[in-house]
Amino acid sequence: MRRVIFISIISILLMADLAHAFWIWSPKTGKWVNPKYAVKPTPAEQLDSALRFYQEDRLKEARREFERLLQHYSKSQQAADAQYYLGMIEEKQGRLYEAYLGYQKVIDKYPFSSRINEIIERQFRIAEQFMQGQKRKALGITLPVENPAIEIFRKVIDNSTYGPLAAEAQYKLGLILKSLGRFFEAEDEFNKVIKNYPQSEWVTAAEFQIAECRANISPSPDYDQEATREAKEKFQEFVLSHSDAALSSQAEKNIRELQEREAQGYYDTAVFYEKQRAYNAAKIYYNIVIEDYPRSLWAAKALSKLHALEQQNKGE
Repeated sequence: MRRVIFISIISILLMADLAHAFWIWSPKTGKWVNPKYAVKPTPAEQLDSALRFYQEDRLKEARREFERLLQHYSKSQQAADAQYYLGMIEEKQGRLYEAYLGYQKVIDKYPFSSRINEIIERQFRIAEQFMQGQKRKALGITLPVENPAIEIFRKVIDNSTYGPLAAEAQYKLGLILKSLGRFFEAEDEFNKVIKNYPQSEWVTAAEFQIAECRANISPSPDYDQEATREAKEKFQEFVLSHSDAALSSQAEKNIRELQEREAQGYYDTAVFYEKQRAYNAAKIYYNIVIEDYPRSLWAAKALSKLHALEQQNKGE
């Protein structure tokens, strides 16, 4: 029995020695600490430790070590890199919006970082993915939110107002708003391209899109004819200024469609007056269709209506 007790005591002591080989007492915390998981003595060593996990694609451990660096060495030069790699981890794991936020923290907290330009480009590419239909996800769940590209493109512009990607971000911001039917807001963004980046390659396209926004604001002939007229004039100005542009043929097609819309608007007005028995007013609008839009589909209809009214007058 004594022998068994003796062996047990020896075993416990050996286990304690082995345990102490992996754990050390920390007077600061008053706890046993495993050196393997303790913060490193310097931020450079802590960063190296985190990067080894990252390069081995052990992202969970890497995240822990980068966060530990930020916790213990938040004002160090290495802290900016730690925050950058936290953004990279989010991007690798498909959480693009969270990656954008992680990158933005570098810009907000560590503006001295040499990675700022790279980060702005990464944010721009993330915005493009959302623009192309990528859904926002968090922990694998798709979130029903408006296109995050709107927020991200705006932040790209704020981060580098006259940087190499600013004009393109401004233009694509307009495109997204236009695709959402927010035509007045989109037109405002396209105007900013022209005003703030007059030498950029996106100016011509922005001018075309402004005309498109005007055209979309007047979706039917029942809508304010003034909007249709303004849209047509914008396209005409575009063709005059950019007769050799690739978009000019589309602009000319849009002009023809808007002319048809205008003609229909006048035709419908004439029909309205005819129904009210205001025949003289009806004739005025039928004549406008015939004289100002002779090639439209509505000219022949207006001519037929006008002829019928004249026959009616003769009969009376």
